[in-house]
Amino acid sequence: MAKLTGTLLWYWAICKREAWLMAHEINPDEDNPYLELGRFLSQRTYPRTHRRELVLPGMKIDLLETGNKGKVIVAEVKKSSRFLDAARLQLLFYLQRLEEQGIAAQGELRIPREKKRISVELDEISRQRLQKAIAELQILVEQPVPPPAVRVPFCRRCAYRDFCWSDLE
Repeated sequence: MAKLTGTLLWYWAICKREAWLMAHEINPDEDNPYLELGRFLSQRTYPRTHRRELVLPGMKIDLLETGNKGKVIVAEVKKSSRFLDAARLQLLFYLQRLEEQGIAAQGELRIPREKKRISVELDEISRQRLQKAIAELQILVEQPVPPPAVRVPFCRRCAYRDFCWSDLE
């Protein structure tokens, strides 16, 4: 059984098939230029931040900072605001996991190319939404085969594109 992660939840919110493939360790094209761009942005943005990527079980947090009054800020960096709902779910997952470890944190989505910072809070409504998404993701990854390919806006740049659409292109 695949371990659920914030990143897997992000992919689930965009494409169920991609999330299933990742959960079953079917790796995408690692030379995909969009994957490389994401890695580059992760390494080059916010150079004055002392804490960069932090890896914890089920989490790969882009930035961890201390804000006003000592509040912990967990930031997820995205290259665009195109998939904000998916990014919010990912960040909510991290906030909940940290809370389970006794760490109260505030979330922030950062889109450096658009100069945006969007606050994300783990309130009761977002908790319910997150629990529903986690339950649906769990059901998906337990399936023995991936769901059929469905074209979504993300397909054009997806590292799994050839896997899903090679016979149609």
